[in-house]
Amino acid sequence: MTQASARHILVDSEAKCNELKTEIEGGRDFAEVAREHSRCPSGQQGGELGTFGPGQMVPEFDRVVFEGELNQVHGPVKTQFGYHLLEITSRR
Repeated sequence: MTQASARHILVDSEAKCNELKTEIEGGRDFAEVAREHSRCPSGQQGGELGTFGPGQMVPEFDRVVFEGELNQVHGPVKTQFGYHLLEITSRR
C-alpha cells in the first residue's frame, strides 16, 4: 500500500491561506509559518502529520497527498476543519 508523509498549516480563511502560501513561496520556512499560524496541534511540530495511507485522512487531503507533486506547497485545500496548505514530503 502507498504511504505518504506530509505537513500542513490549518487556518480559518482562504485569504489567510493564500497569504501564507505567498510567504512560503517567497522563501519563508514552511515549519516556521506552521508554528506561528496553524490552529492544528501539529503546528507546534512544524505541521508534521507523520506517515499515513489512503483513507486515513479526509478525502480532500488524500486527493492532494496521493496525486500531487512532492515538495511543493499545495492549497488552499478546503475541508470541514478550515483551509489547509499541504506539503507532501515523501511518498512510497
